[in-house]
Amino acid sequence: MSAEDLENYETDMELALYREYRDVVNLFSYVVETERRFYLANHVDLQVRSAAGEVYFELTLADAWVWDVYRSARFVKSVRVVTFKDVNVEELAKPELDLGGGAGFPR
Repeated sequence: MSAEDLENYETDMELALYREYRDVVNLFSYVVETERRFYLANHVDLQVRSAAGEVYFELTLADAWVWDVYRSARFVKSVRVVTFKDVNVEELAKPELDLGGGAGFPR
């Protein structure tokens, strides 16, 4: 496999991952960013901890999706993450229920 073939393969995998993200993002309530990963989750528990003078973050996520091109199973029931860097948790806005373009229900 040439370097170009490998680069094309990685590009295709990243595009497939983005498409999967686009398809599943509306199933989740939160976006979570850590230094190493990006998650979607429906429940987030963030605890700030300290030990030996160091501050770290402990995250517990339930019903989650992991942005990782190399994982074969991105949907996980629960995830525990420990990180020493900043954590960003955002609540996703839920789109309004679309009932067919505002035409209403047929009578």
